[in-house]
Amino acid sequence: MEAQQKNDFSRGSIPQNILSLAIPLTVAQLTVVLYNVVDRAFIGHIESVGRDAFTGIGLVMPVTYIITAFANLCGTGGAPLCSIARGQGDGKKAARIMGVSFTFLLLLGAALTAVFYLFHEPLLYLSGGSPETVVHAKSYLLIYLAGTIPVMVGLGMNPFINSQGFGKIGMMTTLLGAVINLILDPVFIFLLGMGVQGAALATVIAQTCSAVWVLRFLTGKKAILRLDRESLGLDGAILGKVCGLGLTGFTFAVTNSLVQALGNAQLKAYGTLDGGSAMGDLYVASMTAIASVREIVFQPIRGLTQGAQPVIGFNYGAGQYSRVRESVRFLTVACLTYNVAVWLLLLAVPQVFILLFNDDPGFLEVGVKTMRVYYAAYVMMSLQMIGQNVFVALGRAKKAVFFSLFRKVILVIPLMLLLPRLWNLGAYGVFASEPVSDIVGGLACYTTMMLTVWREMKQPDAARQS
Repeated sequence: MEAQQKNDFSRGSIPQNILSLAIPLTVAQLTVVLYNVVDRAFIGHIESVGRDAFTGIGLVMPVTYIITAFANLCGTGGAPLCSIARGQGDGKKAARIMGVSFTFLLLLGAALTAVFYLFHEPLLYLSGGSPETVVHAKSYLLIYLAGTIPVMVGLGMNPFINSQGFGKIGMMTTLLGAVINLILDPVFIFLLGMGVQGAALATVIAQTCSAVWVLRFLTGKKAILRLDRESLGLDGAILGKVCGLGLTGFTFAVTNSLVQALGNAQLKAYGTLDGGSAMGDLYVASMTAIASVREIVFQPIRGLTQGAQPVIGFNYGAGQYSRVRESVRFLTVACLTYNVAVWLLLLAVPQVFILLFNDDPGFLEVGVKTMRVYYAAYVMMSLQMIGQNVFVALGRAKKAVFFSLFRKVILVIPLMLLLPRLWNLGAYGVFASEPVSDIVGGLACYTTMMLTVWREMKQPDAARQS
């Protein structure tokens, strides 16, 4: 009962409530991304084969995005529903939502492991691979897939820790894995001479430790909602709501996978036309570096918007609509302030980020040019994230899914196919598709949220319950 009162988001400062979750969540997410990016940085500096090996990891990224997508389906779908149920005072329902999500997550993890083991090679070639790069991608992926279920447990169940208000515990989930991975990476890759396979093995061990940490907390006495036998199993009605709401995070990750795969394939094709197979691989390597940087700079926005979800959902469930509006105002100011600073930094010194992964002169030249094109309108991405996450927090699954699909499927994919054919843009047209979608998608999503949610939240607050 004491923990329940402590994590009552209908009281206290809105910025403080959001930041109490967003800061540890951001640290946690940044840590996950950093140890993935550090993997790539170590791989990119392996003597004599670094650039090809780094490009090979870029081919694996669509697979990792798919695994993340299914983890999001359960985590970002179930956790906001738990927050709403808690706000309504129904702890039993909230616990059942968590149990159903966990059961479904395990089934999905087993299925994905089998599918990717069976079809990994054709998928890598479809993602723009060449014989020189696929050999490295296979070495990494076949080991990485052994950790599919642990990574899904860590990613998919950690939101249920954060939704209960235990942001610091959620942060420790990823800090634990990160520290282990960062220690093991140089040992396995360089000291033991395992190369790409060593990076994959270090990641699997780290993910398993994170998953164990999550399960120990959610089955322990400190959790408000516990994962126990009564809460496990499948329930069609609950699963439908979880999947419906989780489609936003799922769609975001799946479309990232599709865009990454299509982008790699387009870059390989147009790069080969420009300067042969080696130039095609160079453009794919550049996209891998840009995507890796994006993962890092994107996490504070993701942390802020996802950290706000339990606060917005709880206050909506409690009928405190003025606090929902206050949350949206705070998110808008905080996200735009951060994104403007990052945007200017990326355009000013892109070479600093490219050199993290490889110091080949050709790679640096192409990377600097393509990064400036790709990030030309990055500041607008924050509007997309604010709108989508507000929709998710309030259980508006259809709108959240639509705008995720709108940006990636309706805008980015057609632009990737069209722009390279216009004005002799070639491979640079693939990179240019991102800023166009940032502007159109961000404005459309945020404007719709303000015209719908903001107006609705102007109704009077419900009476507070003591």
